[in-house]
Amino acid sequence: MKLSMPLMYDGNPRQAADQIIGLEKAGLDLVWVAEAYGFDSPTLMGYLAAKTETIEIGAGILNVFSRTPGALLQTAAGLDNVSGGRAVIGLGASGPQVIEGFHGLPYDKPLGRTREVIEIIRMGLRREPLVHDGIITLPLPADQGLGLGKPLKILTKVERAEVPLWVAALGDKNVAMTAEVADGWLPHLFYPEKAQAVWGDALAKGAAKRSADLGPLDISAGGMVAIGEGPETKALLDLVRPMYALYVGGMGARGKNFYNDLACHYGYEAEAKQIQDLYLDGKKKEAEALVPMEWLEAGNLVGPESYVKERLAAFAEAGVTTLSVAPATADPAATISQIKEWVS
Repeated sequence: MKLSMPLMYDGNPRQAADQIIGLEKAGLDLVWVAEAYGFDSPTLMGYLAAKTETIEIGAGILNVFSRTPGALLQTAAGLDNVSGGRAVIGLGASGPQVIEGFHGLPYDKPLGRTREVIEIIRMGLRREPLVHDGIITLPLPADQGLGLGKPLKILTKVERAEVPLWVAALGDKNVAMTAEVADGWLPHLFYPEKAQAVWGDALAKGAAKRSADLGPLDISAGGMVAIGEGPETKALLDLVRPMYALYVGGMGARGKNFYNDLACHYGYEAEAKQIQDLYLDGKKKEAEALVPMEWLEAGNLVGPESYVKERLAAFAEAGVTTLSVAPATADPAATISQIKEWVS
């Protein structure tokens, strides 16, 4: 099992990125750089590429609306070049809140668009002319452009003809599509013991159509890591309550929140409704208090060594191939090194 970590920063991301150098030496295999509606991730990924030597640098994630497929291709090829073949491109549809509220674009046909973007990026990495006819049409027909509808291929020689393309997905159709065409899957707020019940059918449906050329589907999931005895260690789980409450309660409107739906699939229907009602009413602390401790314990690796090893086994049993960890310790590098020893 590989080890990955989301790049966490509060304020200046350069300081957080510089810490990755020590974590790379401790055994971290991959760093995920989020974007959402903060700093763009390609800039930070390029910075990391210059600062590191072996770690894979992943976009976690780039949405498929705000950049054209050609621009996403350029990002994948450019990052792979400056990193010496260490790029991993996480893609996703994001959600209406970001796409419409920040980028000013219609949130239209997200599933089909994600599939087509993957097709076009792979086509471009093979240095084929970008020709596509679907939701995304390339080249643009002459009557819609300037009459210069000649298909082009990427101008520069690429580092690798295949850059891993991962997809962040939660819904059944999106997960099935991911299992069919992506190199990896990024599920958020993952509960290992309930994953099969929630996504098993969708994963199987997609796997049945998967090309043998792609190899097995990689899965990256995990959470906070803190190894120790006593109530003070378990109390660290309260630090992730705001994030769970944000996604379940605030990422979307009533009736249109993928993470709220996920909480319901996990069996927390009553809690999900209450968390959303409170969060949207501005009562964030009350919403955070209702996040089930069972979910926090299962989705993170916090507790005595024996318990953390049990959680590692649970994530592995659920099919996770790249464990995502966020050390909540005084010495993150030592924590990474210890977990790396256990999963190797």
